[in-house]
Amino acid sequence: IFTHLLRLAHSPAFSSPPVSCFFRYLTFTYQPALLGTLAHFRSSLAHPLFSSATPCKTANGNINIKASSGYKFGCLAKIVNYMKTRHQNGDTHFLTLDEILDETKLLDISMKQKQWLMTEALVNNPKIEVRDGTYGFKPKYNLKDKKALLRLLDKHDQLGLGGVLLDDVEEGLPNAAKAIKALGDQIVFVTRPDKKKILFYNDKHCQFVVDEEFQKLWRSVPVDSIDEEKIEEYLKKQGISSMQETGPKKMPVQKRKKQSGQRKRQFKTHNNHLAGVLEDYSDGVPAKK
Repeated sequence: IFTHLLRLAHSPAFSSPPVSCFFRYLTFTYQPALLGTLAHFRSSLAHPLFSSATPCKTANGNINIKASSGYKFGCLAKIVNYMKTRHQNGDTHFLTLDEILDETKLLDISMKQKQWLMTEALVNNPKIEVRDGTYGFKPKYNLKDKKALLRLLDKHDQLGLGGVLLDDVEEGLPNAAKAIKALGDQIVFVTRPDKKKILFYNDKHCQFVVDEEFQKLWRSVPVDSIDEEKIEEYLKKQGISSMQETGPKKMPVQKRKKQSGQRKRQFKTHNNHLAGVLEDYSDGVPAKK
């Protein structure tokens, strides 16, 4: 900016004395401020935050552990999210660490952080599977296609395990939305109170008409006074397995103990040391003997 103003001041287009003097005044008046701003900008570029991904250091030269660990775990979260996304898109083949860093654009990490990813972070992460030095996403249910999803739901139905969370299906099944849509009425959606969706197998062999008299007998059995644990215990004694609840567990509400009746007020007695000396005149003054 300073050089440009100086050239304008000496250019023929601004050769008139008033204009030329004005530009020269601007140039030499604001020269220190312009040079100071340029020096501050250059020093800012040399800051570790802009120059590299190395941990920040304090004035004493000590490494800022908080900034360093935050950057490490940020890299780990980015890698896990990327592996999950590519798995959901159908890219299930395993990658080396260098390939992962290249695709996630994390090539500027230090060797120490790279070693931490190889020996600790990725190996111990529950969502990452390691196979011969390569890494892949590890979902709760590893489903290849819609047939695998249907077999999983059928198995849960046969064993009385309940349904499967839609989040877990979307995590483990590539192109899950397309597969679920293709299955149509073979599966049933149920929404829990916490807005989570559960998938159930729709067994069409169980779709039959129940006699109305039997329905009346069924509804006439009172179960209001029996809690879930007693019902489950009774079913086990009869050799019947009950379906496990997949919903959020409700904490039992503790009832407050009712306070007993009003306590009798206890009055402090006085003059106990004068027992046998004082006389009772509540019935009047006794006659003189």
